[in-house]
Amino acid sequence: MKGSTRNLLVGVAYVVLLGGLLWLAQSTLNNYYLRILAVIGINIILTVSLNLTNGFTGDFSLGIAAFMAIGAYTAALLSLPAAMKTASFPGLPEWLQGIAVPFLPATIVGGLLAAGVAALVGVPVLRLRGHYLAVATLGLMVIVRIVANNWQDVTRGARGINGLPPVSNIWWTFGWAVITIYVVWMIVNSPYGRAMIGVREDWLAAQARGVRLLRTRMLAFTISAFFAGVAGALWAHLITAITPSSFSFVITFNIVVMLVVGGMGSITGSVLGAVLLTLLPEGLRQVETALASGGAPVYGLSQIIIALLAALVMIFRRQGLFGGKELRLPGMVERE
Repeated sequence: MKGSTRNLLVGVAYVVLLGGLLWLAQSTLNNYYLRILAVIGINIILTVSLNLTNGFTGDFSLGIAAFMAIGAYTAALLSLPAAMKTASFPGLPEWLQGIAVPFLPATIVGGLLAAGVAALVGVPVLRLRGHYLAVATLGLMVIVRIVANNWQDVTRGARGINGLPPVSNIWWTFGWAVITIYVVWMIVNSPYGRAMIGVREDWLAAQARGVRLLRTRMLAFTISAFFAGVAGALWAHLITAITPSSFSFVITFNIVVMLVVGGMGSITGSVLGAVLLTLLPEGLRQVETALASGGAPVYGLSQIIIALLAALVMIFRRQGLFGGKELRLPGMVERE
């Protein structure tokens, strides 16, 4: 059996196994734990997609919250029932007021719009590198939040949008997580991925070998933005309410910490970092609640510990838990 065919069959087997585990979780866990699992799936999407830009291409982008907001608001406006939009959004264009799009196409459109914005801003922004690029993408997040706060007819400003259909669940989030991992893995193991890694290691040498720097970096930037927009749509329909403050720098910080702890340049590390740093705050919050009930107010402990963890990893293990390595699943073979 050829290696590629074997890998495909093994991959399908693992997806079926994941489906069985999700079915078991759906049957046995309560809503609280199911929501935590859904958040884990969303964070996997965000961390793996950001790794394509920050880890494999070497462009330190901080605009992921902006693309999440674009995807969330787009999917929310498309999926809301027409009657609710007529009552709550009198300033919307008539064509948008009269439609209610199913969740899947609304999510895809949200991702595509986020990717389109990334393509527009990427032309000037990706001419920068290093901390200049980080500041520029951080500025994009500020711009998106200001627009969301002031475009009252479309976003309802600081009041936000509520009453969204609660359709996002573990099936949607982990389904998109599998798609994200597969797409990023295929790109990284293609000539485009090797070009991205070449840009990260030495962009002058890569350019001398014929790599088109802007096109390569733009590909990573827009694909990352697409999946961030999808994650934003999933998040919006999980919590069923969004405001401009929902997409703050805190989200970007958390995802970057997940990426750094797991290991930049490693898909396996991205997944592990997302899982660990989603479960750790939840466990610490329960500790905070228990201590507070005993008379010791220690709220904020989880944020302090996560910040210290990030600092310790950057000091003592800068490559993260996995560095640039990948964990090969049993049964997988080298690609031909």
